Amino acid sequence: MMAPEAPVATQIVLVGGGHSHALLLRMLGMNPWEGVDVTLVSDVSMAPYSGMLPGHIAGFYSHDEVHIDLRKLCQFAQVRFIRCPVIGMDLNENRILLEGRPSVRFDYASINIGSTPDMVSIRGADRWATASKPVPALLEKWAQIVEAHGRGVTPKDIVIVGGGAGGVELALGMHKQLEGKTQVHLVHRAGQILTTHNVKVQGHFAKLLSERGIEVHVNESVVEVKEGSVLCESGTSIHSNHTFWVTQASPATWPGEAGLATDDRGFVLVSDTLQSTSHPRVFAAGDVATVEKYPRPKSGVFAVRQGGPLFDNLGAIACGEELKPFRPQKEFLSLIGTATASAVASRRWLAWESPKMWQLKDWIDRKFMEKFEIFPDMEAEAAKTLPPSREVVRENDPLIDLKRRAEMRCLGCAAKVGSGVLRRTLQRIRRESDNDVLSKLNDSDDAAVFPVPSGEQLVQTVDYMPALVKDPYLFGQLVAIHSLSDLWAMGARPYGVLVLAEIPFGKEAVIEENLFQMMSGVIAVLARHGAYLLGGHTAEGANLALGVTCNGFASEEVLLRKSGMQAGEALILTKPIGTGTLFAAEMRLKAKSVWINAALDHMLVDNAAAAEILSAHGATSCTDVTGFGLLGHLLEMTPKNLGIQFEVAAVPTLAGAEETAGRGILSSIHTDNHAASEGIENPEAFVDDPKYPLLFDPQTCGGLLATVSEERANDVLKALHEAGYRQAVVIGRVTERVGEKRAIQLS
Repeated sequence: MMAPEAPVATQIVLVGGGHSHALLLRMLGMNPWEGVDVTLVSDVSMAPYSGMLPGHIAGFYSHDEVHIDLRKLCQFAQVRFIRCPVIGMDLNENRILLEGRPSVRFDYASINIGSTPDMVSIRGADRWATASKPVPALLEKWAQIVEAHGRGVTPKDIVIVGGGAGGVELALGMHKQLEGKTQVHLVHRAGQILTTHNVKVQGHFAKLLSERGIEVHVNESVVEVKEGSVLCESGTSIHSNHTFWVTQASPATWPGEAGLATDDRGFVLVSDTLQSTSHPRVFAAGDVATVEKYPRPKSGVFAVRQGGPLFDNLGAIACGEELKPFRPQKEFLSLIGTATASAVASRRWLAWESPKMWQLKDWIDRKFMEKFEIFPDMEAEAAKTLPPSREVVRENDPLIDLKRRAEMRCLGCAAKVGSGVLRRTLQRIRRESDNDVLSKLNDSDDAAVFPVPSGEQLVQTVDYMPALVKDPYLFGQLVAIHSLSDLWAMGARPYGVLVLAEIPFGKEAVIEENLFQMMSGVIAVLARHGAYLLGGHTAEGANLALGVTCNGFASEEVLLRKSGMQAGEALILTKPIGTGTLFAAEMRLKAKSVWINAALDHMLVDNAAAAEILSAHGATSCTDVTGFGLLGHLLEMTPKNLGIQFEVAAVPTLAGAEETAGRGILSSIHTDNHAASEGIENPEAFVDDPKYPLLFDPQTCGGLLATVSEERANDVLKALHEAGYRQAVVIGRVTERVGEKRAIQLS
């Protein structure tokens, strides 16, 4: 077994999922930093590998083959992953500013966000052209073009602006994939393409482009991009159905606006230790950075080479050790693809095209990507008693003190989070929240007091959950939604909640940050529904966990019960199932980011609107689908005199769930839930159905399961779909039960 995690003394935030950070994370998974809490913030969970993108455009590689799955990589490295755009940095408070959610604190930060082509200075470029970066937008546009081409709708002209290696490879790849049926134009402001390469390489590709029928426009500076055309300074106008922008790299503006020192083009200026020359707590690598002593072209080669030094220096600074300088090489071998399973080797005077060069390039690229697909079994490695990466032995080190305090952790009431941390957390929440969620919270009282409206009843429920995700803000949202779902399932409206927050032991600032983030997630959900935080309790523990007691009100006549179904009614499920197997797969590094992202998107859709719709349409019974699985909760609902004609094929499932369940990756509670199969009349007929295991899959933030009259079923589905529950569906009918017949008949 792996050793227990050390108390957290230092927080490091990695901004961006570029090549340097990807390599750092893999190294971290194999050689962890003791006592360091690491977070990766990225607006995408699939990071493109630049070396294989031209091959993907040409059709040699699939989408997955050219992307690094950051969520899976973070799971391997035991790093918190936050999928969110970064909009800035507060260097006074040491915070990363995020879009649509609270900022994240850091002791040290690293920026590896790449660059984008400059489209601002050319009129119409940002509107009518597609930049080569960020890559997701490029690939989305290209996928649309390829799909249309497959239907026989091929663009007449494509214009690529920028004649460097990226533009040339893009032109060749697009020409090849569109089978030469599109006139591809390559526009370059210099007198020759590939200006950073030798004249032999320039001449070779000029000839190659000409032979392929790709029209090259040199000495042409684009001054305007319009819908359907590109206008050059010379007066030349080139017809264009689609325009792609592959020009000189341009940096994001927010690092400079935050106050980090930059070079004359706006790239973060760093020393040879990869630290900001103005703010040593901030590191930067890859295209976003310029090493002050060693300026180099913007190339993925340098980002890859910086991964190791960045890992060493961030780990060293977190442990108070000496940093080491990084000196990039001056030259490197370029392998430029020709879109024909051949490549040109370029370095100094070398210009050699050969299929062997493509084989070499393909081997190098696949070996690189293999690092992020095949991970070593670190528990097995740990069993070999490998020495820790950075065993801190200095007696004055804060991590030593944290360890001692953790070993002597008090129990009982002394285990709670300190009053100073709690007070500052609530003050910050009040300061940063523009709602009245805390207006009913009286810090001086020992318990919450609230009146029950006349003629209504108090509806109360409680839930507790260890962290399903490492992001405490997202975790707080999920637990709040999951807990409140019991109220919505009964037709009650939430009034307020009390929380029990368990925070892992660590440095006071770390505890405070985790508590703030988790409670901010809870409050974000409460604010959407006009509910209040009424009070709660905090405790230190081994892991992040959250319990929520929910209070709501409802009159007796609107309360929904589990057991009110009647024969002849339709059975409706509002959301797809599969969270149990998917998160079990994620723990085993067997889930794709796209699956987990989609699952989380569904989980963040709460059941409030669905409950209102079901109630308005006369639902007779209702429950939320959670830990016991779909069939377990259905059996709870079904009276002894009724049965269910259950349509297995109709059950909606989350992307990837059938695949992971089919591979035997199931939740730890799945075996217990499978006991519900005793209520099925004909299980043997469906044991091989890919959806069958998911009928017992435990759900977190699952949907509602309800019965309505057959006549109203279509109206209910229409309303649910319009409200955002697009996979809501009728999954069965209520029937009379005959004799000793079991409750559920699968069909």
